[in-house]
Amino acid sequence: MDHETARKFVDGWVTAWNAHDLDALMNHFADEVTFSSPVAAQLLGGDGVIRGKAALRAYWAEGLRRIPDLRFEVVGSYLGVRSLVINYRNQKGGLVNEVLLFDGPLVVEGYGTYLGTDTNPAGATES
Repeated sequence: MDHETARKFVDGWVTAWNAHDLDALMNHFADEVTFSSPVAAQLLGGDGVIRGKAALRAYWAEGLRRIPDLRFEVVGSYLGVRSLVINYRNQKGGLVNEVLLFDGPLVVEGYGTYLGTDTNPAGATES
C-alpha cells in the first residue's frame, strides 16, 4: 500500500463511519476477516474476537444501535508494509487506534485499541 492509497482508505473509512454506512464500510473487509476489540467483549461478551465479515457487520450494527451519536475524527494515520493504523478521536473525545492488516486491498485482520484508563471505551449503555 502506498501513501495515496492509504489516504484514500482512511478518508473512505471515516466518511463511512460518520455516515453510519455499513455497506460502504464493509466493502473494505475480506469475508474471512477477524477483528479484536475490548468493545466487542463489552457489547457482546465473549473473548472480544469477531470472526467473519457477517459477524463483523452484525457487531458494528449493534454498536451503531447502542451508540447513535457515534462519530470519529481522524487525528493521524500510520502506514506499514501490509498494515495501517488509524488514530482517531471518538464521540466521547477518547483517543483510539485501529490497527488494520491487509491482504491486497482488503482488511483481513483488525484490532481496536483504547487508552488503558478508559473503562467504558464505547460509551455504551446497557439496553
